[in-house]
Amino acid sequence: MIISKKLSKFKKIRHGFFNRTGGKSTGIYKSLNCGPGSGDKKKNVIKNLSIVKNKICKNSKDIYLLHQTHSNKFIFLNKFPQNSKKLKADAIITNVVKLPIAVLTADCAPILLYDKHKNMIAAVHAGWKGAFKGIVSKVINFMIKKGCKKNHITAAVGPCISQRSYNVREDFKKKFLRKNKKNSVFFKSKKNILYFDLSNYIRLQLKLMNISKIDVINIDTFDKKNNFFSARRSLTSNHGDYGRNISLIMIN
Repeated sequence: MIISKKLSKFKKIRHGFFNRTGGKSTGIYKSLNCGPGSGDKKKNVIKNLSIVKNKICKNSKDIYLLHQTHSNKFIFLNKFPQNSKKLKADAIITNVVKLPIAVLTADCAPILLYDKHKNMIAAVHAGWKGAFKGIVSKVINFMIKKGCKKNHITAAVGPCISQRSYNVREDFKKKFLRKNKKNSVFFKSKKNILYFDLSNYIRLQLKLMNISKIDVINIDTFDKKNNFFSARRSLTSNHGDYGRNISLIMIN
């Protein structure tokens, strides 16, 4: 489990970014696969989610997960969910105590947010699509409507695919430049191959929202030695499927 130095200063919350170590799954899902949407055995995923929950808080409710769709949609929970149906969204915001909220990733960026005065948290799944569609600003604007203040919010951007591993096509870059020509700083070319910097693009989204307390955990999920699930690495290895890393946060 990896923790953010900035978030770990707050005693009212628990959080963690998990890689694939320490679970029950086998084969291409070895071992801490937390993705119910993967082709892994359901019983193993349930066991893995229980392992993660117990590392955060044994006495808490089950981890709340979404049906993620690479959107800019979010949900707000002001009470414990009454059913286990997964809603389609890519971010969760809550002020409920002992309710672990989480997002699943496999190269996309997980973002955990905390307002220390309103005691409100958020977990955000931000691949390039969600980040491009403005999920970061939408979540923060909602938190502000609920009484949070920008200078009270701390953000941690978890492990995701790094620029050196994220090669993209020219039309991908053109999409970002049409939105803002200044986005060119997030692209670099090496030996005629174009690379995109997802984590720093997200950092900019946070800065544009006047969030100054930002912790970017620079661990490349594509790099095999870091032992994270990676969709891109699995596809290049012709595995056909891949496990999911989990990142979660909870108010004590």
